[in-house]
Amino acid sequence: MNIVVCLKQVPDTTAVRIDPKTGTLIREGVPSIINPEDKHALEEALRLKDQYGAKVTIISMGPPQAQNALREALCMGADEAILITDRAFAGADTLATSKALAGALRKLEYDIVFAGRQAIDGDTAQVGPEIAEHLDIPQVTYVQDVKVEGETLYINRALEDGYEIIEVKAPVLLTAIKELNEPRYMNARYIFDSANKEIKIWSANDIDVEKSELGLAGSPTKVKKSMTKEAKGQGEIVDKPAAEAAAYVIQKMKERHYI
Repeated sequence: MNIVVCLKQVPDTTAVRIDPKTGTLIREGVPSIINPEDKHALEEALRLKDQYGAKVTIISMGPPQAQNALREALCMGADEAILITDRAFAGADTLATSKALAGALRKLEYDIVFAGRQAIDGDTAQVGPEIAEHLDIPQVTYVQDVKVEGETLYINRALEDGYEIIEVKAPVLLTAIKELNEPRYMNARYIFDSANKEIKIWSANDIDVEKSELGLAGSPTKVKKSMTKEAKGQGEIVDKPAAEAAAYVIQKMKERHYI
């Protein structure tokens, strides 16, 4: 079994700041982490490796420093890591990103492609499904449990009001949510084993995608402005009987012209 995990290095959102003049993220000096749901995707791939002896390859698109995230994944137990990095990828939206990753995946053997449901720096939940469309393979999103029986996968997919069980055969793309598992820590044995492992570097010339479909040139999405969420003001606790509390709240809403 060959498993590929799409992983992204993202800014630690507890430290994200917005430039008030440009409305863009200030990345200088901001620590980076593996996108949390990608880490759940990686853990599930490693769990299947433990059970079935699968080969786990990690792939990421990003700047050279994204090698740090890939090195962490190797220390958790992944077998190989590939970073696709090139100035041609700069400014990529979800469509251009998914095309680049799909182009890289076409060069690999895979039975299962894992990805996190969404990245915390964009929250679009689009890249995983778009990769599946480019590769023309089935996809299952919001995955909270995976069982393998022979050549068949039984996927527990979370819904707003419950869940559904989906039967699917490989190759398939699965997007993970946090309920899927609890990611493991880096392992001392893998830390030593991975010390000499090479992280493969691929450029735009190494993937089968037209340059016009990559980066800013291949991105139809245009971001006009970014801003941080405004802090809420201090609330008021109404300690009254239910009827009086309701009347008090209604009066306050009228005073502020909400109703």
